[in-house]
Amino acid sequence: PPATATFLSAPCIAAGPLPPAAPPGDPPAGPPPAAEPPPPLPLFAQPPCSACPVGFRVDPFTDYGSSLTISLPAALQPHQPFQIIVRYTTADGPAIWWLDPELTYGNAKPFVFTQGHSVCNRSFFPCFDTPAVKCTYSATVKAPAGIQVLMSATQSSYLEEEGVYQFYMEYPVPAYLVALVAGDLIHADIGPRSRVWAEPCLLPTAISKLSGIVERWLTAAESLYGPYIWGRYDIVFLPPSFPIVAMENPCLTFIISSILESDEFLIIDVIHEVAHSWFGNAVTNATWEEMWLSEGLATYAQRRITTETYGAAFTCLETAFRLDALHRQMKLLGEDNPVSKLQVKLEPGVNPSNLMNLFTYEKGYCFVYYLSQLCGDPRHFDSFLRAYIEKYKFTSVVAQDLLDSFLNFFPELKEQCVESKAGLEFERWLNATGPPLAEPDLSQGSSLTRPVETLFKLWTTEPLDSVAAASSVDLTKWRTFQTVLFLDRLLDGSPLPHEVIKKLSECYSSQLDSMNAEIRIRWLQIVVRNDYYPDLYKVRRFLENQMSRMYTIPLYEDLCTGTLKSFALEIFYQTQNQLHPNLRKTIQQILSQGLNPLPAIDTTAVTTDTPAMVLEDKVSEATNGAISLRDVNVSA
Repeated sequence: PPATATFLSAPCIAAGPLPPAAPPGDPPAGPPPAAEPPPPLPLFAQPPCSACPVGFRVDPFTDYGSSLTISLPAALQPHQPFQIIVRYTTADGPAIWWLDPELTYGNAKPFVFTQGHSVCNRSFFPCFDTPAVKCTYSATVKAPAGIQVLMSATQSSYLEEEGVYQFYMEYPVPAYLVALVAGDLIHADIGPRSRVWAEPCLLPTAISKLSGIVERWLTAAESLYGPYIWGRYDIVFLPPSFPIVAMENPCLTFIISSILESDEFLIIDVIHEVAHSWFGNAVTNATWEEMWLSEGLATYAQRRITTETYGAAFTCLETAFRLDALHRQMKLLGEDNPVSKLQVKLEPGVNPSNLMNLFTYEKGYCFVYYLSQLCGDPRHFDSFLRAYIEKYKFTSVVAQDLLDSFLNFFPELKEQCVESKAGLEFERWLNATGPPLAEPDLSQGSSLTRPVETLFKLWTTEPLDSVAAASSVDLTKWRTFQTVLFLDRLLDGSPLPHEVIKKLSECYSSQLDSMNAEIRIRWLQIVVRNDYYPDLYKVRRFLENQMSRMYTIPLYEDLCTGTLKSFALEIFYQTQNQLHPNLRKTIQQILSQGLNPLPAIDTTAVTTDTPAMVLEDKVSEATNGAISLRDVNVSA
């Protein structure tokens, strides 16, 4: 059949037999040396241009690329090795994020990183951009002096006199896991096989947060699921322009620096990426329609690791927080929405990235948790997952592979026909819309979740006894996940009676000011959704100091859904120069709903003294039903 590669730029192509294979033995110490291509074999009788020795066809363009189809020559025998060389140049593409120094924390040097998930790496290099295809890779990168280059590779070297880095990934990976970052980065070892990379001004914080504990997480994961196969587990902290929270690139996890101030979120996000080393990286979903095979299993493994290292109560608290978010998304989307299926249908022309949602993570987790409960003891299920990893590592699978392996591993369950249990059929788990068919027992977390439920009831029960509510709990003694769970429930109930929001502000606003950004953004969303003008200056101050999607988009969406769009416009015009162009464009789209195209405004002429409205605007009816990013936010 024809070979197909997908990317964004027109190439020149040569094809011919491969050079002789290297003798068996240890993996090479670095990338294979460059070699002159052999004489090309004709792929088409008529090449499309004089510059190309062979022909190709580029299919119609979509917003996520176009496919290049190469027809192999008839003379090529079955199983005969051959190579295709694609010479190409890329322009700006969705995988590659260029940052001026002003968009970094140190403001010293330019920065670039790539983000390949789901199908962006086709704009980085020509590739079989599907998780069903895995391969090794090598890369040569030339960079200016003073710029550190890193890639998701098992081996690397640097020729200082030439300014050239060489990388080699010796294990097969899907295209979306090829990643590159370059900038003003320095490192420190934080364990026997881990180091952190960050800008110099951030490195001390990264060391203090992670030194020693990453090895603890890796050891716990290995005790559950078998050896860590990637060699090193390093972490690089990226500027706030990084478009998601974290990405599980093998050997080198990418994570947004903004998360450093939120300890519990940092713990969960890094452990989730650690879990992907087994589920997603070693064994990958073969189709984007079944992303839950990576995300649901990684979420389950993440919670097994946190249970081993931090206890069941903490794990149940974090799970309750995420399941709350899942039900919030369900309420917004509707229970019959097809994206709530685990086996969601990818229609032609639909970008696979659009299928990422909380169902991929949390409904997938609930199904995996249900399978573990069928075994009786989670340790028995751990044994199955170790065997599953060993059987399928470095390959891609479909759901049936997982479920068949499960039933074969537990023949007694197969005899009981657990896959056909009424109301909990495996097929129904995969293809029914709506919430999970069963949810985990979170009673082990009641010591942490019950105080949240009690405080929420005190603040929302009429008549309000604000003295009793304020004196019942000291929020400064709570875990972050307790506070965000409480604030999320207040958000769900907004708008609140004016007396309630006034008393909440009097009791908590000053306390929350000193807490991390995950907590503060939720309080500020409550302020916005309740039009509580006395605290609006805090919204302005927060947005003036944020450059991250995760801490700007939710507030702009809420400001533009309510009566404060003019206030949002004013802040945006004052702060837009400190935002990455991609984020700036997204915020402009939010602001422009219901308005004429945004004019170019001289930002130096806008006063910043008060949160007064500078533009009159009617609330856009089109935005009232919009889904807030905060409601659907997920991390890779």
